[in-house]
Amino acid sequence: MTDILLEAGGLSAGYGETIVLEDLSLRVAAGEAVAILGRNGVGKSTLLLSLLGLTTRHGGVLRYRDDDITAWPAYKRARAGLALVPQEREIFKSLSVEENLQVSAMGDVANAADDKGAWTLERVYDLFPRLKERRRNLGNQLSGGEQQMLAIGRALIGNPRVILFDEPFEGLAPVIVDQLVDAFWKLRADGGMGVVLVEQHAELGLELTDRALVLDRGRQVWAGRSSDLAASPELLGTLVGLESA
Repeated sequence: MTDILLEAGGLSAGYGETIVLEDLSLRVAAGEAVAILGRNGVGKSTLLLSLLGLTTRHGGVLRYRDDDITAWPAYKRARAGLALVPQEREIFKSLSVEENLQVSAMGDVANAADDKGAWTLERVYDLFPRLKERRRNLGNQLSGGEQQMLAIGRALIGNPRVILFDEPFEGLAPVIVDQLVDAFWKLRADGGMGVVLVEQHAELGLELTDRALVLDRGRQVWAGRSSDLAASPELLGTLVGLESA
């Protein structure tokens, strides 16, 4: 039986009285990566925030593993095993790289499934050797790519079961994107983590994931295997327009 980690059904959410997402369904299994695609402003980031409990829910249910977490506050979802790598990175710029990671490791995370596979400081440094080299540098002394590595490492060190990436490659030099893509594949090779990836460049998002969900004006307009959508460039262009380029 497939190990479903996160499942949303009929999710409608937004900000206050404003509804941004309507009747969305999403399922993420262990070891699976799901791409969230669509033009700018269609609700991709709002979906991630809604999964974390950071928006106003207007309908639907959300389950994490065996629990109904629909009414859970954001901090409880984070402790259970949901983590976000935000688009703005949001690292502590007045703290060193190592302090950023240590602060994140202090949380009471109850979901680290296997001690032997737990994310530690050294394991994050193995994934991103550049962070080890810069471990005493403050956050505001890092390049954009290094800050993104730190944002990912900070999320991982909490030992999440599901990690949500909000456009992790945006605005970075191609050589840095290549390094982050390599790290992404290493994360996926571990097998047990579920991944949700919001990505503006559709072809890259499809290359990195198993399934895809395309949004338009807050609604689901396509869902299926990433390889099927990648093999249909005309359909992809219709669904996401210039963002597929």
